[in-house]
Amino acid sequence: MVATMQREAAEDFAQEWVEAFNSHDLDRIMSHYASDITLTSPFAAARGHADGTVSGRDALRDYLAAGLAANPQLRFDLKAVYAGVHSVVVHYLANFGPGRSSLSAEMMELDGGLVTRVVAHYERLPGPATPEEAP
Repeated sequence: MVATMQREAAEDFAQEWVEAFNSHDLDRIMSHYASDITLTSPFAAARGHADGTVSGRDALRDYLAAGLAANPQLRFDLKAVYAGVHSVVVHYLANFGPGRSSLSAEMMELDGGLVTRVVAHYERLPGPATPEEAP
C-alpha cells in the first residue's frame, strides 16, 4: 500500500510555505525546494518561459525574486490543504495589493520533504495582478 502524506505533515508544510512567502525572505522560501525543482505556471508562460515551466533551483530563485520585487505587498492567505501520495495541494488567496488578488492552488510533489515539482493554477479575481507582477 502506498502511504498518503499525513494530514498533519501536509498542514505543517503548507503553513510554513505560506509564512515563508509572507516573510518575503527568498532564502526561507527557497528552503522548500529541491535542486531539481520544476514549476509549471500560467504566470511563467506569460513571463517568457515558452512552455510555462521554470526548471532548476537557480532559475526558480530568479523567477521568484522578480515576482517578489514587483509585489512588495504580496501576502498569501491559506484557504485549504489537501494531502496526497507524496504530494500536497496548497489552496490560498494571493493578495498583491489593494483590489488585486487571485485564488490559487499549487500541487506540489515532495521527496524527502522538499518540493520537486509544482503545477500552479489560478483563478483571477477583480483587479488581479498582471503576469509581469505575479510571483
